[in-house]
Amino acid sequence: MKLARYGARGAEKPGLIDADGKLRDLSGHVSDIAGDVLTDLDKLKSIDPASLPLVEGEPRYGACVGGTRKFICIGLNYADHAAESGMDVPPEPVIFAKFTSAICGPNDPIIIPRNSVKTDWEVELGFVIGKTAKYVKEEDAMDHVAGFCLINDVSEREFQAERAGQWVKGKSSDNFGPTGPWLVTPDEVGDFDNLGMWLEVNGERVQDGSTATMVYRVPFLVSYLSQFFTLEPGDIISTGTPPGVGLGFKPPRYLKAGDTVELGIEKLGTQKQICVDDE
Repeated sequence: MKLARYGARGAEKPGLIDADGKLRDLSGHVSDIAGDVLTDLDKLKSIDPASLPLVEGEPRYGACVGGTRKFICIGLNYADHAAESGMDVPPEPVIFAKFTSAICGPNDPIIIPRNSVKTDWEVELGFVIGKTAKYVKEEDAMDHVAGFCLINDVSEREFQAERAGQWVKGKSSDNFGPTGPWLVTPDEVGDFDNLGMWLEVNGERVQDGSTATMVYRVPFLVSYLSQFFTLEPGDIISTGTPPGVGLGFKPPRYLKAGDTVELGIEKLGTQKQICVDDE
């Protein structure tokens, strides 16, 4: 099942993508793809998509999940990306956060913040918590995952690494978290450990990888994170990126106003963003 949210920012409606790839309106059944709805998705699976109203035109897609309280990211989770960053693979997952105000729709613009000189891209596999998780065993972890989604972990490298303090200020600018277009349930994704992923800047493919090269996998991450804090329905976890980010080029390459970024993960859809300067 592919779930989506569509409409004006802040007023998104819940939707479902049918077998023909058409968007259908779920608002007659649920108010949002959020909270308790994520805990019991079987109720939505029982609905005949053909019975839902078709959504006409080409509406804006919002982030595929609402009500997110935590946006958690895993750093250096691909060995080859760690190498291009000049860092070792960590002995435990590197955890950092993006503020939830960074979350935006998959095709909303990337807003380059004032004084930015090193805005970068990262295609990442995300997953969304569906059932509260606390001290979860790895073998039970997938019971707590509602689905998977595509994320661009947009990053400002100077803010992140060259200014004092934590990474969060280089990761949390407005629109630094394009999420979606869909939340895809695990049964439809299948082997989430072997999904092709890519990203292009102005039509040039710069990232071309696979979730097969992740160091710390999804069930482990659910269990690991749940040892430190409670994971709640709607929480988003972004699992790291393969090599090919702007930081890794020699010389490094960064985004500027007018650039186009397109990215995708097998079975999870695609995104397209135009870069604009912040006003």
